[in-house]
Amino acid sequence: MTALAAAGSGAGPEPGSGPAASALGGILETTATAAPGPAVAVVALRAGESATLCRGAAPDTRFELGSVTKTFTALLLADMAARGEVGLDDPIGAHLPRALLPHALLPDAFLPEGHGDRITLTHLATHTAGLPRLPPGLMLMALPRWYTNPYETFTPDHLLRALPRTRVRRPPGTRVRYSNFGVGLLGRLLADAAGTDYGDALASRVLEPLGLEDTTCDPSLPQATGHLRGRPRPPWLIPGLPGAGALRSSARDLRRYLEALLSPPPAVGETLRTALYEVTRPRVTEPGGDRMCLVWKRRTLPADDGGTHDLLFHSGGTRGFTSFAGFSPTARTALAALANGSPTLRGTFIRTAYRVLRGLTVETPSRRPAR
Repeated sequence: MTALAAAGSGAGPEPGSGPAASALGGILETTATAAPGPAVAVVALRAGESATLCRGAAPDTRFELGSVTKTFTALLLADMAARGEVGLDDPIGAHLPRALLPHALLPDAFLPEGHGDRITLTHLATHTAGLPRLPPGLMLMALPRWYTNPYETFTPDHLLRALPRTRVRRPPGTRVRYSNFGVGLLGRLLADAAGTDYGDALASRVLEPLGLEDTTCDPSLPQATGHLRGRPRPPWLIPGLPGAGALRSSARDLRRYLEALLSPPPAVGETLRTALYEVTRPRVTEPGGDRMCLVWKRRTLPADDGGTHDLLFHSGGTRGFTSFAGFSPTARTALAALANGSPTLRGTFIRTAYRVLRGLTVETPSRRPAR
């Protein structure tokens, strides 16, 4: 099935009509052609218009997001900070007793070695905590399930055991080092501060207010079947680090998500509106000039009219899916791409999606973002 529709029109078996569909159709097609799996969904936004292309899927079909989940964890952090439930600069030790300690032990006993007592929630969200990419011990547990569910047997209890075995070799805040461990830990701390689990905390504070009806951590709900090198894969399970990669979502929901990031709607309330802005604010500058926001990477691009645009983006992958999401607050452009095939070394889906979004953005006249 192929469906292409402008915003507000029904997706059907034939391309839709209207300015959005005609102007953005080539962009959608270029991205979809690079998809690594039999099902693909792409949504593009520009100047208030949007269009969606789906093949082998419907606009509400769920795809595993992998690490694009981290952008939602960042939004949960910003929302809870705006509510006063946590502070962006809270040390992780301030939340460890409630989150992880099974009995009355000092939290310092569960902090990482080295500079672990200096790690804050913002350090976790900007990949500057100094934590390794994966928790100690996970790789050994993952090997028997490497091509299906490498995180399946890593539980919240294993997270507790991994923390004191971790050594932080650089002072937090001094170097960007991508870490599933760090953002997964952040999701666990936020869930505990909210008094519930990660999925419920995210749903009540972010997903439901934004009207994201298809987005969930639940692996038992209907979704597309993932593929790795053409072979079907089981649903992705990541019980110990859900904030790093457990979400499923659809093209329909990602369009709403990107629209909210471009123009936070008044109906979502003041704290979430504040959070939608806060996640786009640069926090750390990397060598080469890229900046880290809360999870999102932010890059400044030259516009065709001589000005500049800022582009925020993130990609993700599981053993059966590949995802990309990005947007420009200054150009008012955005693109999300989902496919039910795993990333591979020769895969071009993420690079193509980024290139297409970059082209869409730099061709747009420079102007200040709406607030």
